[in-house]
Amino acid sequence: MKRLENKVAVVTGAGSGLGREIAELYAREGAKVVIADMNMEGAEETVQTIKAAGGEALAVKTNVTAEEDVQRMIDTAVETFGTLDILVNNAGIMDNMYSAGTITDDVWDKVLAINTTGVMRATRKALSIFEEKQGGVIVNMASISALTGGRGGLAYTASKHAVAGMTKNVASHYAHLNIRCNAIAPATVPTNITNNLVQPDKHGMEQAMKGVSQLSRPGTKEEIANIALFLASDESSYVNGVIMQADNGWSSY
Repeated sequence: MKRLENKVAVVTGAGSGLGREIAELYAREGAKVVIADMNMEGAEETVQTIKAAGGEALAVKTNVTAEEDVQRMIDTAVETFGTLDILVNNAGIMDNMYSAGTITDDVWDKVLAINTTGVMRATRKALSIFEEKQGGVIVNMASISALTGGRGGLAYTASKHAVAGMTKNVASHYAHLNIRCNAIAPATVPTNITNNLVQPDKHGMEQAMKGVSQLSRPGTKEEIANIALFLASDESSYVNGVIMQADNGWSSY
């Protein structure tokens, strides 16, 4: 039996990168998947790949900073597939490595709105379903910057620390209802989010790069997706409130 047979999953930011990899793997493991992304072209590409492999998926244009989009994203999953079992809060952006002395209000507000408030809103909506059915799984995409201080810019680091805190809070508040919430904290994984750094802040980038020599190698999208599969499946039924580091020992140095 496939590990996510008859499950319904919503994956944000699934039009590319890690989100796409996770969505496609979930579909191969039997889940019906809602592909939520602002980029509908990318979202539809993910859907077509899933369908070509025999899976079920649909795309929903979603800006996670807009409450009405988040509501529609979850409502579409329920209306189309009958329920919701898994929410993957993957959508996120970086902050061009701005340090505390150079961060602008605009960058701060945008990063926190997507990386933190977006996670809260999607979680809030999913919990209204999970509480009623007394079961559900949330997988948050954090970062090694959720556990360390020097590997990213100020806004990104703050946003991912907040995701780690929310993960633990939700796990502790809802475990009695068979609702689990865990997060993945990857190190460098080459995707569009890391490849699109444009003229990063000089001071912030210099500081972040200091420890890179201790990183044995970048991770792969497949490796992170496999963790997301484990956390969504019944194999991790006793895992709750965990921020799972995925950095090949980098943060242990």
